Amino acid sequence: MMKNKQTQAERKSLDYYLNLNYPITLYPDTEEGGYVAEIKDLSGCLTQGETLEEIIDNIAEARELWIETVYENGDEIPLPSTEINDSFDLQMRIPKALHHSLSVLAQREGMSLDKYILSVLAEVNDKILAR
Repeated sequence: MMKNKQTQAERKSLDYYLNLNYPITLYPDTEEGGYVAEIKDLSGCLTQGETLEEIIDNIAEARELWIETVYENGDEIPLPSTEINDSFDLQMRIPKALHHSLSVLAQREGMSLDKYILSVLAEVNDKILAR
């Protein structure tokens, strides 16, 4: 957590910080199974979950608790990073079983695997932002 204290004049409301949208890094947990989610802008804000739905709920709760704790301590809350490109290539390793499952679902939807994964990510992102 951040060490810099903010004066009352510099400080915005708790709601302001709770409504900021932070980039979330999500990756499979190859050792335990399930997923790990991290908000790199909020040092130490990470969690794990067995399903995508669970990890979405868990990271939303972890983000809220992180911000509330830092706010109550009077420490500085970093703003979301702005170094996000509009578009980029993403390469990741995923378990074979997950790849197979995504491929089957993409085929059922009549989509390419890339388009299907993009639509799932967009849907998950929308759910997180709606919180």
